[in-house]
Amino acid sequence: MARIEILKTYKLFIGGQFPRTESGRFYALKNTKGTPIANICLSSRKDVRNAAQAARKAFGGWSEKTAFNRGQILYRIAEMLEGRRDQFIAELQAQGVGKAKAEKEVEIAIDRIVYYAGWCDKYNQVLSAVNPVSSSHFNFSVYEPTGVVGIFAPQNTSLLGLVSVLMPVIAGGNTCLVLASENMPLCAITFAEVLHSSDLPGGVVNILTGTNKELADTLSSHMDINAIVYGGEDSEILKSIQENAVSNIKRVIVQKKDWVKPDSQDLYMIIDTQELKTTWHPIENIGGATSSY
Repeated sequence: MARIEILKTYKLFIGGQFPRTESGRFYALKNTKGTPIANICLSSRKDVRNAAQAARKAFGGWSEKTAFNRGQILYRIAEMLEGRRDQFIAELQAQGVGKAKAEKEVEIAIDRIVYYAGWCDKYNQVLSAVNPVSSSHFNFSVYEPTGVVGIFAPQNTSLLGLVSVLMPVIAGGNTCLVLASENMPLCAITFAEVLHSSDLPGGVVNILTGTNKELADTLSSHMDINAIVYGGEDSEILKSIQENAVSNIKRVIVQKKDWVKPDSQDLYMIIDTQELKTTWHPIENIGGATSSY
């Protein structure tokens, strides 16, 4: 008797846990031959709200960590991904990616995480400023995290696009919820398993699977989401996101890059989801000498 294969159900990643979707729905992901290879959760609007709540709860602890510690944690994620390299290559191949291309995608993804890990404790030194002013003050401009960021992962890549839009967001101290690629979602939830086994606190990254069309309005109109990163290519969905973002003046960042190319990793992608804060500090003149207090 032929054995019936048990397909893996790829669950969601919310608050550091792996719940099934609140709606109970799923869709069968098929390979290029039309054969089902996995069951994928269809997230609901309630799942989006749960993920946003988890991200907000985690924001204080993550943003207050030292930049050096955030860099250590991102580097640990790269270490864990390196250890599961073969699994990701196999999942990419199952989704129709050739072996050589799959190997290259995983290698670049690992290197990209290391790239952003290195910038965690350096971007503020490079991009912040001491501003010249005419009064007796020091004037500093520094970058601080925006808050909770909603991310629409690129649709045409399973791992590399996800890593490329996610890492600069959390490197800068933000927390986020990510809607994975609808057509190539396998690596997203397996990457959540990597995050879970690293030192990343629960809720910093929350990953949902489902359709952009169904969830875009809920995610982009959520009042406790402070910015949106859109990595898709659907102009109608983008227009809807931009219109909804007006409700609480969200920043909408559109990321359309060839993620394989070296210039698709960029220091300035970190400050896309940062707020520039300026501080005035008075100077006191004592006996001809200048001091601050």
